[in-house]
Amino acid sequence: MDKLEQIEKLRERAQVSYDEARAAYEEADGDLLDALILLERQGKVAPPKGDGYYRSEQQSVSEPVNEEKGDQSRGRRTTNEETNNNFKETLDKIWKFLTGLIKKGNETSFEVLKEKEHMASFPVTVLALLLLFAPWVTLPLIIIGLFFGFHYQFVSNDN
Repeated sequence: MDKLEQIEKLRERAQVSYDEARAAYEEADGDLLDALILLERQGKVAPPKGDGYYRSEQQSVSEPVNEEKGDQSRGRRTTNEETNNNFKETLDKIWKFLTGLIKKGNETSFEVLKEKEHMASFPVTVLALLLLFAPWVTLPLIIIGLFFGFHYQFVSNDN
């Protein structure tokens, strides 16, 4: 799309004159979104209705304004910070889930019984690691144990 088509598209979208659209387009270095945000700041375009807002409307007092680019870089910085925060929150949730899962696995035991006599017991976390890293040994041993009269049970050691 060439420059004239983009300016025309901006003019239609923002419902401003061709000169206003061209000035905003050139000030935004050919970025249509930045030009639309610039027109909104100038009061020539109404902000979105409802709960939505452009990132340029959120302003932080602590952030310095880059005079060379105007406030255009502020919206991108806020988006990157929010993305980092969302990523960190997601990692924290995953970490809490995994630590809780490991804690529960350590509190629960896998017990091996033969004729109601306790033969062996170990945490479920160990069983999970054995099944994950050596399933060709672990699964056959469990299945063969069934043929020899072994029984298995999970016992929770919760207080």
